[in-house]
Amino acid sequence: MTTPHWIKSLGAAALALLALAGCDEQRIRELEEGVSTESQVRERFGEPDRVWPEEGGARTLEYNRQPAGRRNYMITIGTDGRMSALVQVLAPHHFAKVVPGMHEDQVRRLLGRPAKRTTYELKQQTEWDWYWSDGPGREMIFTVVFDAAGQVLRSGSSERLHDGP
Repeated sequence: MTTPHWIKSLGAAALALLALAGCDEQRIRELEEGVSTESQVRERFGEPDRVWPEEGGARTLEYNRQPAGRRNYMITIGTDGRMSALVQVLAPHHFAKVVPGMHEDQVRRLLGRPAKRTTYELKQQTEWDWYWSDGPGREMIFTVVFDAAGQVLRSGSSERLHDGP
């Protein structure tokens, strides 16, 4: 009996996801707030997806793991060139900061690049989805719905269901 192609693909995707998560955990253990330099962060995480300027001259490096991963990291580098914070932002306490009326730029800054963007022309709405984990084996989607002006209408999480035979 041969293994169906979709099972092999699913297994390979799961292994890649575990490897990515394991690599990030190792990289994080190698860094220390207030000690590690920006060059050490970049050596471990690579080039950031985006660099966000902060008040007072600090900068936040965005390391996006979407759509394959379930985490996005924001790593702040202080004016002294050292890491002052490393935060995994795909979590309920960050999602709670997304409120109606917020602009899409603010949401992008808070959560990082989404895994998926879907535009509904007739509704004049766009949905952004981020994939995250709520414990072992519980894959979730956090969705933000924007109006035509790019303002948040609503947001919420739901369990991610997979298509299958």
